[in-house]
Amino acid sequence: MQPDISPQITAPAGGWAPVTRRQQIAAGVRDSFSAGLGIFPLGIALGLLVVQAGLPWWLAPALSLAAFAGSLDLLLVGMMATVTPLAAVATTALVINFRHVFYAFSFPLHLIRNPVAKAYAAYALIDEAYAVNASLSEAERSAPRTLAMQMACQTYWVGGGLAGVAVGAAMPAPVKGLEFALCALFTVLTLDAFRSRGQIPAVLLAGASVAVALAATPEVAMLTALLLFVGLLLARHALTARRPVAEAADA
Repeated sequence: MQPDISPQITAPAGGWAPVTRRQQIAAGVRDSFSAGLGIFPLGIALGLLVVQAGLPWWLAPALSLAAFAGSLDLLLVGMMATVTPLAAVATTALVINFRHVFYAFSFPLHLIRNPVAKAYAAYALIDEAYAVNASLSEAERSAPRTLAMQMACQTYWVGGGLAGVAVGAAMPAPVKGLEFALCALFTVLTLDAFRSRGQIPAVLLAGASVAVALAATPEVAMLTALLLFVGLLLARHALTARRPVAEAADA
C-alpha cells in the first residue's frame, strides 16, 4: 500500500509537521496514544462479554475485524447471545452508526490516493479516529499519518479483545462497569478537540441538539441529535459565509 503524499508539508504557525514518510507514520502512531487509552479497555470489555455470554472466543477478534465499530460490537454480543432477529440487528446498526456518514464530509480521505488504502481509511473511520484527526491542523495531516493512526487504533481494539478473552476465561465471576470507558473516552476526546479548536458555538449547538433530541425523541435520540446538529452547523456555516460578503458590500 503506497498512498500518494506531498513530498513536503509546511508546518503550521507555532507547530511542527512531519516531512518524511517515516516521521508521518511515527506521528500517526503517537496521535493514537490518547485514544488507545480508552480503546484498549473497551476491547477488554468486548472480550469479557464474549466469554461471559458463552460465545466462542474467536468472536471477539472476528467482530473487531468484520465490524470495527466500538459500541456496536458490544451491543452485537448481547444481540447474538439472545438470538435477536436479523432485521432488529440491521436497524440497530443503522441507527448507531449513522453518524459515520457525516464524519466522511470532513475526514481527509482526499489525501489518500491509493484505492485500497482509501477503502481501509473509510472502513476504519471510527469516532476516536475522527476526533484525533479533528485536533490536527491542515498542514499536519497526511495519508501516512492518518492511516498509521487508524491502524494503531484497530490494533488496540483487536489486542484488547484478545486480552479480554484471556482474562474472562480465567475469571469465573462476571465483570461489570468496564464499558464506562466508552463514555470517558468520548469525554476526553471532546475536551481535547475543544481546547485545540476553541469552538464554543459548536459545543453549544451540540449540547442544544442533544437536549432537544432527548426531550422530543428519546427512543432515537442519537439519530435525531445528529441530524439536528448537522442542520445547525450548515445554518451556521451559511451565516458565517455571508457575513464577509455583507461586510465587503457595506465597505
